[in-house]
Amino acid sequence: MSDNDQHSALPQDENKLVAERRAKLKQIRETAEVAFPNDFRPQHKASELLVAFGEKSKEELEELNHQVAVAGRVIRSRGAFMVLQDVSAQIQLYVTKEARQFAKGIDLGDIVGISGALHKSGKGDLYVNMESYQLLTKSLRPLPDKYHGLADQEMRYRQRYVDLIANPDVRDAFKKRSQIINFIREYLARREFLEVETPMLQAIPGGAAARPFITHHNALDIEMFLRISPELYLKRLVVGGFDRVFEINRNFRNEGLSTRHNPEFTMLEFYQAYADYHDLMDLTEDMLRQLAETVLGSTTIKSTVKNGDGEVVSEKSYDLDKPFHRISVFDSILHFNPELTADNINTVEAATVVCNSLKIPVKESWGLGKLQIEIFEKTVEHRLDEPTFVTEYPAEVSPLARRNDKNPFVTDRFEFFVGGREIANGFSELNDAEDQAERFRAQVAEKDAGDLEAMHYDGDYVRALEYGLPPTAGEGIGIDRLVMLLTDSPSIRDVLLFPAMRPSSDK
Repeated sequence: MSDNDQHSALPQDENKLVAERRAKLKQIRETAEVAFPNDFRPQHKASELLVAFGEKSKEELEELNHQVAVAGRVIRSRGAFMVLQDVSAQIQLYVTKEARQFAKGIDLGDIVGISGALHKSGKGDLYVNMESYQLLTKSLRPLPDKYHGLADQEMRYRQRYVDLIANPDVRDAFKKRSQIINFIREYLARREFLEVETPMLQAIPGGAAARPFITHHNALDIEMFLRISPELYLKRLVVGGFDRVFEINRNFRNEGLSTRHNPEFTMLEFYQAYADYHDLMDLTEDMLRQLAETVLGSTTIKSTVKNGDGEVVSEKSYDLDKPFHRISVFDSILHFNPELTADNINTVEAATVVCNSLKIPVKESWGLGKLQIEIFEKTVEHRLDEPTFVTEYPAEVSPLARRNDKNPFVTDRFEFFVGGREIANGFSELNDAEDQAERFRAQVAEKDAGDLEAMHYDGDYVRALEYGLPPTAGEGIGIDRLVMLLTDSPSIRDVLLFPAMRPSSDK
């Protein structure tokens, strides 16, 4: 193995290592019929072999003489052994006398195909005898240090392909992400929800208060927008007779980057006719409980906070098996701000005084509902550790939600929080076409006053409501934030394969 000591190489040595590998590739091109062959077919995965034969003794394996064919990347060298990593796990390869010359030409990172009998070493490790061997792909760049991995956080996000090779935990997190999405699909399908696809390129962005990305359609010669939400299209389908629909797909919002925000993100949105927001809270609680049990094997999830050196500062756990808390926006403000009374947040004048004391910049156009939600976001959200549904959001900040029949100041809406993070937003849908048209007009007035996140007036959606939307409840769940929660990931970039990054100067 020519790269036995390569992991100790300094960064300035990388060009030399790359040059050496390119020279090897040049020689391969000159002597081999095909430099990058594509005729090897692996028959086994490392994990399958470890499970099926890991408990067998050395003598049993010798007697079996079980022939296997594996393929993957060579990631380490251990004396007479090499370590191969495939999509599932790692397994050792024994360099036979006949394979020594081949092994000398192999660098860490090369992709090989190996066939031979399965054996067990004196230490009890499975290995494949290198009886047939083939270089499938020459790696021209050295792998990261085997002890420190790809440590630079920004480099990990920019070069996710290297991150996945070097850090098994990262691969496991993205496997869990896939399992989470698959479970949600199956859960909703069992409840007769129909998966649909709606436009990502829209003439009118709607369904949420957010600043959209703008583009231009050349053939139609019109301004268009990447969608900020599929909501209005999904509710059109409920008008059309699909009583239960859902979509898992990308939304795009032209906002800042943070540990919880990426300009494109994955959302689950689902709508159920003849249901209200209480029904969806019950469904969400059951779905998340079953999801954790199925994917994680436990309803208890952990949240770890680490410092800059990677040391654990605090650890919390949440048991999704317990009933989730439910509390209104109004009551939560009073609960987490014991110095306040109802009189402090019951009028515009009083709530403005509270906002000023919290150094929240207040706009003249804000009504009482907006003032209350600003106080809530400033003083309550980050303290909602235990799984909690916050209900009864003011109508002023909920332009698509149904007003509460007993108190029209608020809507039949909830947001779900855990670990201080908002995970879901749902409500009984507004199906009064005239009320919806009036709320759209109010949003347009706010947009004209300078609110770049206010909604447009969507005349076609109002027309759809005029045909009749049955009583319906709808919900959106941020898949990225849900994956963060279930994989104990501190940043949204940790659960996105290719997060948004400022362009690098390295082209």
